Amino acid sequence: MNNRRIISILMLILSVTFFSGCGSTSTASDSHEPVKNLSKENPVTLKVLADQVPHAELLNFVKPRLAEEGVNLEITILQNDHGNEDVDNGEFDVNFFQHQPYLDSVKSEKGYDLANAGNIHVEPIGFYSEKYKTKEEIPDGAVIGIPNDVTNEYRALKILEDNGFLKLRSNLEEHAATVNDIAEYTKNIKIEEIDSAQLIRLKTDFDGYITNTNKILEAGIDPNTALFREGKDSPYTNILVTKSNRLNDPAVVALKRALTTEEVRKFIEEKYKGAVIPAF
Repeated sequence: MNNRRIISILMLILSVTFFSGCGSTSTASDSHEPVKNLSKENPVTLKVLADQVPHAELLNFVKPRLAEEGVNLEITILQNDHGNEDVDNGEFDVNFFQHQPYLDSVKSEKGYDLANAGNIHVEPIGFYSEKYKTKEEIPDGAVIGIPNDVTNEYRALKILEDNGFLKLRSNLEEHAATVNDIAEYTKNIKIEEIDSAQLIRLKTDFDGYITNTNKILEAGIDPNTALFREGKDSPYTNILVTKSNRLNDPAVVALKRALTTEEVRKFIEEKYKGAVIPAF
C-alpha cells in the first residue's frame, strides 16, 4: 500500500471521528446516562443547603436517582441568612433557595465567587389576607405587609402596581425598589416593610401581606388562596448556586440534570398545582 493511500485512509478515519463527536447535541437533562467520572461503586457526597419547601422536597425526590449515579445527596435545611456565605467558604457544595437577582445583589455586596449552576423553578410571589377574599374587598386605609429585602420588596411593589394600588417611578434600578420609589398611591393604603421571616407570623396584624410561595407552603397555607400573584412569566427563577470553579464538577452537573427531567416537571405540576412552576 503506497503512502498516498495510507494518508487518505487516515484522513477518512479522522473525519468520521470528528463529525461523530460534533453530531451529539443532547444536554445533560435530556440524557439518562450517568455523568462521566461518577459511579455507584465510587460515590461522592454533595452537601446541599436548601429551603424546606419546595427545594428540599425536590432534592429528596431526585436523591435515589442520584445515588444510582454515584452521588450521595446530603441535604441540610437553611435556618439563617448565611446560605451564600456557607457555599462561598466551602462548608456546603451547593445551595438551593434563591433567584438570580437576589444572588447578584449579595455578590455585589459581599464579593462572593458564586455562580448559577441551573434554573429549576419559579415560586410566584403573592398577596394573601386573613380578612378578605378578593382584591375588591380591600378597604381604604388597609395596612399591607411586604418583605424588606430589596429584590422581594421590588416584586411586592410591582404586583401592587400591576393590581392598581400604586405607581412606581419610571427610572428604577433593575429588580430593586423600596417604598421611597413609590411615585403615587392610586389606592389609600399603608405599607409596612417587614423581615420576610416574620411576615407570616405577623399576618393577622395586616389587612394583607405579600410573601414568597415557599414561605406559604412551609406554613401549611394553600398558595391558591392568594388574592393575586405574579404571572408565569416571572423572571425570578430559583437556581442552584455553587462556587464559580465548580460549575463543571460532575456531581453538580448530575444534580442539575436530575432536577430538570420530565419526571421532575410532572412531580412539580402534580404536587404544587401551579404554586410552583418548572423553569426548564
